[in-house]
Amino acid sequence: MLSRWWRSIVPPTKLERDLALQSMLSAFATGSFLTGTAVFFTQIVGLTGAQVGLGMSIAAAVTLALSMPLGRLTDVVGAKKLWVASAAVEALLYLAWPLASGFVAFVVLLAVLACVENAGRSARNVYRIEVFPRETRVRAMAYQRAARNVGYTLGAGTAGVALGIGTREAIIAVPLITAGLLVVNAVMVSFLPAIQRTAHVTSGAEGHVSPAALKNVGFVGLALCNGVLQSNQVLLNVVVPLWLVEQTDAPRALLAWLFGTNTVLAVLLQVRASRGAETVNGSLRAVRLSGLAFVLSCAVISVTHETIGWVSIVLIWIGHITITGAELWQSAADWGFTSELSDPRRLGDYQGVWGLGYQIEPIIFPALYTFLALTWGPAGWAVIAVIAVTAAALSHPAARAAERHLERHAAPDRWGHAGSPGSAAAGPPLPVVRGCT
Repeated sequence: MLSRWWRSIVPPTKLERDLALQSMLSAFATGSFLTGTAVFFTQIVGLTGAQVGLGMSIAAAVTLALSMPLGRLTDVVGAKKLWVASAAVEALLYLAWPLASGFVAFVVLLAVLACVENAGRSARNVYRIEVFPRETRVRAMAYQRAARNVGYTLGAGTAGVALGIGTREAIIAVPLITAGLLVVNAVMVSFLPAIQRTAHVTSGAEGHVSPAALKNVGFVGLALCNGVLQSNQVLLNVVVPLWLVEQTDAPRALLAWLFGTNTVLAVLLQVRASRGAETVNGSLRAVRLSGLAFVLSCAVISVTHETIGWVSIVLIWIGHITITGAELWQSAADWGFTSELSDPRRLGDYQGVWGLGYQIEPIIFPALYTFLALTWGPAGWAVIAVIAVTAAALSHPAARAAERHLERHAAPDRWGHAGSPGSAAAGPPLPVVRGCT
């Protein structure tokens, strides 16, 4: 029993452990700053709450507009080089936060930081697809996701100490700590194994130019569906806390236990939830499970408006656990789809398109879901559930259309052979990893 539990949280290979450690460190760094952003921006930068919200919206719009060009940059520069450069620049930008003053400086710095983070994320995802063999890729990403949850928890604790002290010096120390951790992160990434791709970026199996990812309509649709299903994070972090406080008699202290439960379950169960998602069919199964968990959570939480006492507490807790299930299965499907349905000749381009779903999610769903749940009550929760079910259902034809697009354009599969992305042809893997033993 103990050995099985240990295997569920500790990656089996050195490369997987190295990347899990890097993921934890990166999340530790950014989690420290994210926890205290509201306090830092208002007390140090001198902004109002409305200005902070507006600036974040502007930064999100800029990142959305540049998502595809930043993704394509990975194909030009190379995944590891861009990842290292982005990590280093990100550290420098955090060092600049204590010097920022006023709304304009805040918006410029936040927008540049968001773009750098986006470029680094695309480069990191391409690297992970290239460096791992097909059969272990999703598992490795699951370990990294679990490690990131640990890192965010450590970061929140660190920021909590600084905010508890409350002095100007303590609050300014938060972005400085983040910058220092990100420098270490950049060094760690630089020591990861190098990859030499054996396929041409723009040449197909018969010398044809590989179409841009945006022309793969099925993949674009799938990216948007994934963004909708990823809105489980809005339920977790925005809607349920507001619902608990405004619409139920549950104690506010329950929120801490809910977030703690989510973190523990994500660490312990992410790898298990990802099993089988290494194929398109397996990823679609994960989508169905995610959609089902999403609907169950909406149904359970919607009735807590009428319950009292321990009944409310138990039902909200159950609802939060089912949302966590939606999160774990959606993540597994995400990794499987990007691994199996991206053209290996344009991995960065495909990551840029895939990121559109993630960029749209925080723009649309916080306001929409909050309005539906808090204004319409149970009927609003039903509409939220329908949105999730629709996205899960549309993911199936979108995934099949993406498969057919890659087949028509003779995209090599993960083993370097032209044909279906889901085929099991034998042969050497597409990437050649140097220094990875």
